[in-house]
Amino acid sequence: PALFMENTRKGSIVSRANSIGSTSASSVPNTDDEDSDYHQEPYKESYKDRRRRAHTQAEQKRRDAIKKGYDDLQAIVPTCQQQDFSIGSQKLSKAIVLQKTIDYIQFLHKEKKKQEEEVSTLRKDVMALKIMKVNYEQIVKAHQDNPNEGKDQVSDQVKFNVFQGIMDSLFQSFNASISVTSFQELSACVFRWIEEHCKPQTLRDIVIGVLHQLKSQLY
Repeated sequence: PALFMENTRKGSIVSRANSIGSTSASSVPNTDDEDSDYHQEPYKESYKDRRRRAHTQAEQKRRDAIKKGYDDLQAIVPTCQQQDFSIGSQKLSKAIVLQKTIDYIQFLHKEKKKQEEEVSTLRKDVMALKIMKVNYEQIVKAHQDNPNEGKDQVSDQVKFNVFQGIMDSLFQSFNASISVTSFQELSACVFRWIEEHCKPQTLRDIVIGVLHQLKSQLY
């Protein structure tokens, strides 16, 4: 009976210990399972956080684009590459880069306008040279077709003497008829002199008279 009581007591203690252990095990959370579930489920980012992160990325992208733009301007504009002794070795500010870029663009516009004017002048010169070339070719061709033509032509000195005689005769009548007291009177006298002394018949008589005077030089 004593042994039976002892075994019964030990069995009761073991059963109580097992029940307590099972109860404790059921009451304590399974951290391993929960940790595995925690790592498997992704963190759910809120809408506000997503907006903040997108805004930050867009702002950073905008700043990078602006910085790249200023770097490109400094690399392209020659005046930005020249050393400014007033600034020294300091990096050019954005305001200085923009001002130098504006000045350089204005300089390019002036140079473009100047070059366009030079091109227009050169085109006119080329056109005049082409006209002269055509005229000279016609003269050369006419001379080749008639090699004896022009041998009996009047000299330039004789032509000048004829022109001088005509102008001297006209100037005598002009000087005797024109009054220069006022511009209005001068204008009236000029028109009256043209109507009276520059008629076709009058000019014909003057030319014939001059030719008679220079008859010895003509023949």
